[in-house]
Parts: sequence; structure tokens; C-alpha cells
Amino acid sequence: MAERGDPVGSDALSGRVAPGRGRKFPKFPGRFPRRKTAPARRLALLALALWSVGAARDGFDRFIEATRIPSLIHATSPEVRDRNGTLLRAYTIDDGRWRMALSPDQVDPLFYRMLVAYEDHRFYDHAGIDPLATLRALAQAVRHGRIVSGSSTLTMQVARLLEDGTTGQWQGKLRQMRLALALERRLSKEEILSLYLGLAPYGGNVEGLRAAALIWLGKEPARLTPAEAALLVALPQAPESRRPDRHPEAARLARNRVLVRMAEAGVIPMSAARSDALDPAPPGRKPMPQLAPHMADRALALGPGRHELTLDARLQGSLEDLLRRHRRGLDPRLSLAIVVADHQSGEILAAIGSPDYTDTRGQGFVDMTQALRSPGSTLKPLVYGLAFDRGLAHPETLILDTPVQYGRYAPQNFDGLYRGELPVRQALQLSLNIPVVRLTEALGPAHLMAALDGAGVEAVVQGGAPGLALALGGVGVSLEQMVQLYAALARGGDPVALRWHAGGHEAGRGTRRILSPASAWQVGNILAGLVPPPSAGPPGRVAYKTGTSYGHRDAWALGWDGRHVAGVWIGRPDGTPVPGAFGGELAAPLLFEALGRAAPRLTPLPPPPPETLITSRARLPEGLQRFGPREAVPALQVTFPPEGARLETAGGAGIPVKLRGGRPPYTLLKDGAVVATGLRRPEFTAPLAGIGFTTLSVIDAEGRSGRVSVELR
Repeated sequence: MAERGDPVGSDALSGRVAPGRGRKFPKFPGRFPRRKTAPARRLALLALALWSVGAARDGFDRFIEATRIPSLIHATSPEVRDRNGTLLRAYTIDDGRWRMALSPDQVDPLFYRMLVAYEDHRFYDHAGIDPLATLRALAQAVRHGRIVSGSSTLTMQVARLLEDGTTGQWQGKLRQMRLALALERRLSKEEILSLYLGLAPYGGNVEGLRAAALIWLGKEPARLTPAEAALLVALPQAPESRRPDRHPEAARLARNRVLVRMAEAGVIPMSAARSDALDPAPPGRKPMPQLAPHMADRALALGPGRHELTLDARLQGSLEDLLRRHRRGLDPRLSLAIVVADHQSGEILAAIGSPDYTDTRGQGFVDMTQALRSPGSTLKPLVYGLAFDRGLAHPETLILDTPVQYGRYAPQNFDGLYRGELPVRQALQLSLNIPVVRLTEALGPAHLMAALDGAGVEAVVQGGAPGLALALGGVGVSLEQMVQLYAALARGGDPVALRWHAGGHEAGRGTRRILSPASAWQVGNILAGLVPPPSAGPPGRVAYKTGTSYGHRDAWALGWDGRHVAGVWIGRPDGTPVPGAFGGELAAPLLFEALGRAAPRLTPLPPPPPETLITSRARLPEGLQRFGPREAVPALQVTFPPEGARLETAGGAGIPVKLRGGRPPYTLLKDGAVVATGLRRPEFTAPLAGIGFTTLSVIDAEGRSGRVSVELR
């Protein structure tokens, strides 16, 4: 029988439960089995957790690695630069935007410090996403019920720029975060910054830091003031509402906020922030450099990218201003062109194809340095040099300037005068036509063409084989090619390839020496003796030659000093005559101005080579004292007025006199008294007065005479 208080009696040991009572389990003396299994379970759970984290991490890595990264290569504006790297001209990309190539070393370090401090001060510490900034932005958004501050890192901004995505939608934010993480894994921080500097929007059609600095500040971003750097930091945040040309006040306020923040962050002194905050914002767009437009187009035709030219931006800009000023007051349909080169190196330093590239009346879009035109008298120095080389003449040789005819070709001097026999030196300085045609006939026009070809001049002759008119400009050449020829004269007859592109592109290449050093020096010495234009200094410093083509269509001037060679052309691109246009009056002053601007001081012309024959005519060999056989000159005749004519002298206008034959200059006498001397034209007006019968006599340079008797009324 069970004890009192024992609810189950002996059944307790058997484990049975009495009917009607709750089931109870037997008590065991301890919990050894549970202590034995708990650590293993914890280890299993820990392993599972670690595996899950690893799997999640690997999956996330695969997710990030699978991110499609847009192209990191973007088109940039083609650029044309001068010999020193100065920007001459740039072109927009295909969609009309300015986006300029930029390397990290072209940016002021101050801008880098301000950009990172203002936009993403933990940029160098995070992996594309800044968790602290994200949490702060979320907390502020919850507290204020709206977005107070952003959480985009610079890498996320680059991701948005690469995909041209939005920032206001959460789907876009998540995509930017994914792409930012992928970018950080594949690119360095410097490469990410470079992408930002190349793609950041700066208002309108301006993208990238360099284009923004040039357009809004008018300068390269290599050296920036705190105010300039702050403006360039602020603009990409709201590029359209802060455009300096449309919203200058908004741009100024945004810039000043950046200045204050940078001062508080210790990037710049507070004093600098306060002083720069007083500066106004840029009032509008600065024009992109537009130097050497014709040469830039020529470079662009070679392909896109960056082109380095041999031009000097300082000289190019100076001469472009000179041409614009020189053209004022002239016929607006006129165009002007200049080429300046270093004849020692062959580098073209300046090339202006027209005064105004955009001018339509003067056809400024036509590059007149390349157009084929008649060179007028500017080929004469080459003819004389060839004659010196072949022993046909010497500067002191006498040559005839008298009427001559070759078949149906009868050349005339420009002024219609004949000077009889005179030294070759004087014939070249006076630019007489008949003496140079005589020399060309002795040389043969084909030899003159061969010399042009040897100098690298691609002369174009119309109508078949060249004739004697070749020496007077009867050929088509360009200004650039004429500078090529004169560079050879300046170098003692040795051609040089004129180069305009650092990549080796040449304007022309000479193939062989065209003159001996002595003959080339003789030509230069004669041309240096010409009287320079007014205010151009004394003679002897520049060897130059002017020329005017038939019908006054082209006015030329070409010349050189000891280092530089230059050429000037003036005319109408359509070939219309320009009455009164003379190379000596219009082009020569520009030539001397161009050479004067090429260097602070003109380089002296070289001394004569040792083999140069410098002597008087009397000491020359007999064959060089006079060119060609002495021609028989027809007897002098007075063809008008006729014998016994009655002439009216009322009003004092004089009477016309016409001659045939004889050798100028002529002397006119009336009844034995000298009335006029030094007459060189075969037709002139005699200043006669009085009435009655009188005898008119004319005496030529040989002492021969002709006379008529007339009645003056």
C-alpha cells in the first residue's frame, strides 16, 4: 500500500500512470546528452552561416562582374595645335558638342582637391559606394520627408554619365551603384576621375572640364584661380540652371557656396574665399580659338584626332590681325594671303589664306595660299640666276631693252618705255620685260620649267608647251609654291621641303639644286639693292621682288632675309582684274611687315661665296661684257607730224609726236633749241607754243636724228 503523499505508489518505478492523472516522465539524474550535442549544433549553424555569407559574397561578386560596362572610349573634338602645343582651332564632335581631350597633368591640382572635397571627400577610401553618405541621406530623407542631400559618389556620377541615366528614380540609383562597384574593380581612381573630367556636363553643348574652361573662362584648366576652380566644380551639379551665359547670378551664387565650403574644409584660405567671392561670374561664352582656319581644315582632311603643325600661334595671330587691318578701306571683294617660313628648317611658321574665313563677298573660304595664279614678274629672278649659271650674263653685263619680236610674240615693258642698253643688274631691279625675255629665249623655256620642277614648284602651263611668256608669269603657281622657290634662292640655290605638319606632311619637295651658290647670291644681292617701301628701313636687309600679273589680276611680293622667307598675294579669288593694283604698292609693305614680325630683328643676308665673281663690267671677260650680238637699230624717223603739216597750238596742250626706229632715250629740239630730254617712249606730246614755220628735230641715244618742218597756228 502506498505511502501518503505518494501519488502512484510502486507504479512510479514502472513508468505507468494511474488512470485520471497527468502523465509524468521519470526524472533522470542529469542532462549529459544535451550538453554533448549543443556545441556541434552551434558549429553547424556557424558553418552554415559562413557558407551562406560566402555564397552570397560570391554571388554578389559574380553579379558585379557580370555588369555590362558601357564603352569607356568617347569621341573628342579634333584639335589643331601649333609648334608649342597652343590650340589653334578645334571642331565639335558629330552631334555638335564640345568635348576636348584632357590628360591629368593638364589640370590644376587645386581643382582636383576642390572637386573631391566638395563632391566626395571619401572618394579614395570607398569602393564605389559610400555607406556613410547613403545612411546619412536616408536618415535625412526620413526625418524631413524629402531628399535633403545626395549620396552619389564621384564613381556613381561617372556611372550615370556613362549610361546617360537619371538620378531621381530608385531603379536608376541601384543601376548606378552596381555600375559604380564594377568600375571601381576595373579602373583606378585616377582613371575614374579622368572619365568624370571628360564627360561632366557644363551647360549647353559643353562637356568635360577642358571644353568648359576654354568656353566659360577662355583659358586652359592648367592654372586656375580659386574662383575659377569653384565655378567648374559647381556647374555640373546643375549645368543648365547655372549656365554663366544665361544665369550668371545663379552661377555666381553656386560658385560662392563652393568657395565657402572649401574654406571651411581647409582646402583654401578663408581670405581667398572672401576675396574671390566678390568677382563676377563670366558674362558669357568665350570664343574658341579660330587661328589658321584654312590650314586647320587641311589638317582635318588627314583624319580626326590631334594635329601638331609647324605654325607659330603668336606669329599666325599677329599676321591675321595685320591682314584684317590692311584690308579695311579696300574693295571688299579683294582677298589677301601670306605665307612665312623658316628657309633653314623648311617649317612654315604662318599661313593665312584670306583675311576673313567667314567672309562671303571676298570668298574668304578659298585658301589663296593654294590657288593657282599667274606670278607676274616674280619668276624673273630665277631666269637671271639661270643665265648667270650658264655663263650667259653677269650682273654687270649690258643687255638691250629695245623692241624685239619672236614670231608673233612681241613683248612690251610694263610702262611701255624702252631704255636702250643697260646693265643686267638694273634690268632686274627695274623688272623690265624685254631683257628677261631675251635671256629666256637664249636659255630655252624648257630649262626654266625644269628649274621650277627641281625647286618643287608644280607649275601648270595652259595650252601645251611653255613659251617665252613663261618668264613674265605665263604659268599657274600657288603662293605656297612661290615661297618654296624663293626659299631655294635664299638657301643658295638648294631647295628645301617646306613642312606644315609635324607628322611630316610637306607643302613641296625640291629634287635637285637649281642654282649654284654664287649665282643665287648674285640674284639676292641685286634684289637687296631695291629701295624698300616707306618706313621699311634701309635697303640691303631684305632681298625682295614684286610682281603684277596681266590685267592687274594679281599683286605679289616675295622676299627673304638671312633666316625667313615670305610671300604675299593680293587680288580677287574669282580672277577679276583689279585696276590700279601693283605689287610694289600693295603687297611689298605687307611683305616687310610680315618678315619684321617673324623675328624681333631681321637676320643679315649671308656674305658672298668665295667663288663669286664681283667686278666691274670693264674687267669682265669679253663674252660677258655684253649679252648677245649688238643689234642693228633702224634709222630714226619722225612719222608724226608729217612734213609740212599745219598744227593748232591754241590752248597750250602741245602736239603729238610719233617716232619709228632709233634707240632711246630721245632728245627733242625746236629750231635747234632743246625742248625736252630723256624721252623713252616712241610716242609723246611735245610742249610747243607760238605760231609760224618751225623745224622739229629728234636725236636718239646713238646720235642719229630725224626732223620735220611744220607750221604752228
